[in-house]
Amino acid sequence: MAKIAYILLCHKGPEAIIGQAEMLTAAGDYIAIHFDGRAKPEDFQQIKAALADNPNVTFARKRIKCGWGEWSLVQATLLAVEAAVQAFPRATHFYMLSGDCAAIKSARYAHDFLDAEDVDYIESFDYFDSDWIKTGMKEERLIYRHFFNERKHKWLFDTSFHLQQRFGLKRDIPHDIQVQIGSQWWCLRRRTVEWILDFTRKRRDVMRFFRTTWIPDETFFQTVVRHLVPDSEIRTRTLTFLMFTEYGMPQTFYNDHYDLLLGQDFLFARKISPEAIELKQRLGALYSNDKAEFKISNEGTSLFKFLTGRGRIGRRFASRFWETESTLGRQRELMIVICKKWHVAKRLLEQIRQVTNVPAIEYLFNEEHTDLPDLGGIQTSLGKRTRHRRALMRMLFDYYETDQMIVCMDPSALDLLQDFASDRSTTRMLEVQCVFSDEYLIGHAMRVGLAGEQTSAETLERLLPTIRGDMTFESDKIRDAEFEHHYIINEARDAEENAAPLSNFLDISHDKARQIAQSDHLFAD
Repeated sequence: MAKIAYILLCHKGPEAIIGQAEMLTAAGDYIAIHFDGRAKPEDFQQIKAALADNPNVTFARKRIKCGWGEWSLVQATLLAVEAAVQAFPRATHFYMLSGDCAAIKSARYAHDFLDAEDVDYIESFDYFDSDWIKTGMKEERLIYRHFFNERKHKWLFDTSFHLQQRFGLKRDIPHDIQVQIGSQWWCLRRRTVEWILDFTRKRRDVMRFFRTTWIPDETFFQTVVRHLVPDSEIRTRTLTFLMFTEYGMPQTFYNDHYDLLLGQDFLFARKISPEAIELKQRLGALYSNDKAEFKISNEGTSLFKFLTGRGRIGRRFASRFWETESTLGRQRELMIVICKKWHVAKRLLEQIRQVTNVPAIEYLFNEEHTDLPDLGGIQTSLGKRTRHRRALMRMLFDYYETDQMIVCMDPSALDLLQDFASDRSTTRMLEVQCVFSDEYLIGHAMRVGLAGEQTSAETLERLLPTIRGDMTFESDKIRDAEFEHHYIINEARDAEENAAPLSNFLDISHDKARQIAQSDHLFAD
């Protein structure tokens, strides 16, 4: 009978991970856990302590700091697979999971399903001939080297790419490899996994190639499996049920999706909302129910398209996405940097990116050309962003697959601050108070059209107190709003004084906060 070793990549929610591991191993299966190296050490220690006495649990020998689109995700997966192969000699199958996945069938059903055919389950479509990639880079993912994280270091990522294009620094794909692409959620037999590990040791050229491709978790295993395993032993599909909205975001499942999920021809589903407590409890009980019977209708994807399609043409039963998704989510944290000097806030954000792994976006409600991903058109103008502010923010959380995000806003946007502060999510604000010299205020007046090159010195002299008073008034209104999590750093204070509010705002150590506060020229004009 099949014995499954689950390969779990996770970065948050220690209690949920412990529960997931206990549920899966209670049925006699195994689990190998890689907990992101960027996550809190105390969370990892909590997981290890809780599962220390469970012989069916093991951990990757090394924790990798993972980043979206990076080789680190593949490296973390390989480390967890190696640990599972060594620790569980009786495991027959290795199933890739994330912390957002949940079983939608019983353990007995899953074992019988895998016993029915001696095959591997992995999406693997020809990289160049298929239409798996809808927009954006395609060939460029492979023929150029990608050294930087596109989301953390956008400028470096783009600059490196454009320089390689300019100087013709293309590279060849290994001649005997036909690159494939597909979902990273696979289930592979033990023999296949052992072949892959052996391949990683022998084919250093292929490993070097994939280390600098972009988003290799969609290509590495898919390519290597197709290279090593006969086509007749591969089923080009995933056993994890997932759907995407018309905006390209993963559809999240809630308590009322229980019956729909059970009817799908899959063993797991992704993504389950952290707030869907009842759904998780019912699915957890189901996994250990050996007598459960399942009627497979497999209508999930077509039903979803039908219902959302009705809403798009104005018919009943399906309101628009931004009308239904009116909250960011109780488990999420939105951190807002408030600063009148935009260049200071951007400089601060760059320092925060160096110290934390939290996605950070600049003045998305103030600057038309703020760098944003394609979210189906909602991001294309300031008017749309502001009008559908919560929907936009929720989509950004989903896009970056995170529960924490930092954005910048101008102090004049009090209505936006109040709106986000009233959400069920946690909203923290860091007000950056700057010293405004006369030279800066004159420049500001010219930038916003209050003055021009021909404006007389006398007029400017009368204008400056009004502008300075307006900026002070904006700060006073924010303070008078009495937001629950409102922290202030001030240009006139030293780094040690500013470190405390920075530490509370970012939930980082005082030393790391002081490192940010001590940044050279942080407040310089």
